[in-house]
Amino acid sequence: MKTLVSAATLALSMGVSGLAFAEPVKIGMITTLSGGGAGLGIDTRDGFMLAIKQAGNSEIEVITEDDGQKPELAVQIADKMIQSDQVDILTGIVWSNLLMAVAPSAVAQGKFYVSTNAAPAALAGENCNPLYFNAAYQNDNLHEAMGEYANKDYKKMFIMAPNYPAGKDSLTGFKRFYKGEVASEVYTQVGQTDYAAEIAQIRASGADGVFVFLPGGMGIAFMKQYAQSGVDTPIMGPGFSFSQDVLPAIGDAALGAKASGQWAPDFDTEVSKKFLADFQAEYGRLPSIYAVQAYDAAQLIISAAAKADVKDTEAFRAELLKADIQSPRGDFKFNTNQHPIQDIYLTEVVKGSDGVLTNKTVEKIFDDHEDAYAKDCKM
Repeated sequence: MKTLVSAATLALSMGVSGLAFAEPVKIGMITTLSGGGAGLGIDTRDGFMLAIKQAGNSEIEVITEDDGQKPELAVQIADKMIQSDQVDILTGIVWSNLLMAVAPSAVAQGKFYVSTNAAPAALAGENCNPLYFNAAYQNDNLHEAMGEYANKDYKKMFIMAPNYPAGKDSLTGFKRFYKGEVASEVYTQVGQTDYAAEIAQIRASGADGVFVFLPGGMGIAFMKQYAQSGVDTPIMGPGFSFSQDVLPAIGDAALGAKASGQWAPDFDTEVSKKFLADFQAEYGRLPSIYAVQAYDAAQLIISAAAKADVKDTEAFRAELLKADIQSPRGDFKFNTNQHPIQDIYLTEVVKGSDGVLTNKTVEKIFDDHEDAYAKDCKM
């Protein structure tokens, strides 16, 4: 599936006036719009396009294609976008295994990659690149926050994630800050839907807490089966395990679950309130973390493009580094490895007065948190 959207057309529908770009910009968005991870990709696309619409400039074009959560397809799409469509910037990939298949080749061909989500450790340290920016986090970050939180009340944790780069980064991050005992460390299949064996392991582990990173359809399947199992060991995870895109499908089984994130719908700032209202007005639903991250990725590109020619690599990179945006998540700046320095919060799944499940902010876990790999980046 391929979608072409010009900002001029979108701007007319929004009634906004545009910024003056130095040169036209063509963006290739590769994201997951079908299969078990579609909710993540749809929120990514919609958050990104909201910022593009609000910019209202005729000199920006976004080409969107569905990767189907398949690395080989993502590579084919990226090659076509670079060679035939001649995009200036690539973005949108949700999954770290897909990003690892696409980003190194893209930057080697002189194209910027601005990540809306995937943030593998391999691209944050020694293999950092001047053309690779991450607008979301580094994969370990939200898991590190939950490791820090778990230290308060949990002596023995069962930890679980899918067996792919982000899953490995997840449990590495959790263990970096958690000081208690790890009862079991389990890696599941990517896309797995039956968790009977893993739930039996949790039951037998003697753990007093469970940390799971299972985004998209994986988390929906696990949480439903866990609720039916009768096991009552408390569940926690990063924000992705209980993000807004999966909560309706999980249902009340998610109530009370603790998670970590850079943003929640109850953030009491004018920027966040406006983003929330604009997203709901445009799409008729609450946004997730994925939408916020993509919204900021688009803002970064728009801001840089208004001041520098995207084909002037050094000038455009310098403008991206300034992070001259108003983010719904609050303070945002880039570290030396072009990954965010930002606050991370503890949230809890609650049911609003309208009956809609959402995440409520509980407390701040980390202030201006940096990733562990920036020190190894030699840019």
